[in-house]
Amino acid sequence: MNSIYSFLLFLFILPVAYGGLKDGFYATSCPRAEFIIREVVKNRLDSDPSITAALLRMQFHDCFVRGCDASLLIEPSQKEKEPEKLAPPNKTVRGYELMNEAKEKLEKECNSTVSCADIIAVATRDAVELAGGPRYEIPTGRRDGLESKASQVNLPSPTLPIPQAVELFKDKGFSAREMVTLLGGHTVGIAHCSNVNTDRMHPGLSFWLTTTCASDPDKTVKLDQGTPEAVDNEFYTQISLGRGVLKLDQDLPFHGLTSGAVSEYRENLEVFRSDFAKAMIKLGTVGVLVDGEGEIRNQCWAFNN
Repeated sequence: MNSIYSFLLFLFILPVAYGGLKDGFYATSCPRAEFIIREVVKNRLDSDPSITAALLRMQFHDCFVRGCDASLLIEPSQKEKEPEKLAPPNKTVRGYELMNEAKEKLEKECNSTVSCADIIAVATRDAVELAGGPRYEIPTGRRDGLESKASQVNLPSPTLPIPQAVELFKDKGFSAREMVTLLGGHTVGIAHCSNVNTDRMHPGLSFWLTTTCASDPDKTVKLDQGTPEAVDNEFYTQISLGRGVLKLDQDLPFHGLTSGAVSEYRENLEVFRSDFAKAMIKLGTVGVLVDGEGEIRNQCWAFNN
């Protein structure tokens, strides 16, 4: 019995590992790292609640290309004239200045230690929690990528049919259910009027959006008509009522591959919160660089010399 107890205790205190990542990676090398990132996120969220949506989108767009390596953050330079951020789907990604602020503070605290890839993952986790979503432990230890090319960007379009979207997510290791879970991040999302689809939309919302968007296709509208600043399950209720904005979102409740998950999340907030936390942890492990791979950038927007 004592040996079993000792074994269980060992498992409890041993840092959990995820393909080279682990909980508490900076516990010794930079103990205040996650606190510093959280403070930056909290200060920004106080003045700009939309930063949660921006960070969720940033992490998704970064991880779905070359893996979670912060390659999305790279600015054009002589070394890379066409980085990922210049690809059409990334031109409206926001939150870069928050990354740079967090990195600057972290460099003063413990230089050349915390990767920009980890800043994205931790900042997104904190923004989700501060917006009412689940708190989850995010394993760290990612390293930053050495390449960033706009030509490699192939992200799911909001106009994709459900089967094609499912295949794109499957290529990254996600099931159809996990796709529905991750799309739940649209609960705090926004879209430009140019992406609004009125084909499968409640007539009242269709009229309002058509009127609102008529004068400015670059205007933004909320993807969740119920609780647009809270990470909750209201998004699934709204799309089930014909109040989705994007074609992909509108189709989720009505396709056999995705309708079951939509119904379950609509009816059970706790199931959604649990699954969303798991899916975000999994997203953060896609294609990561660890150990001696990549680098720890001195600035998030540029490769080291």
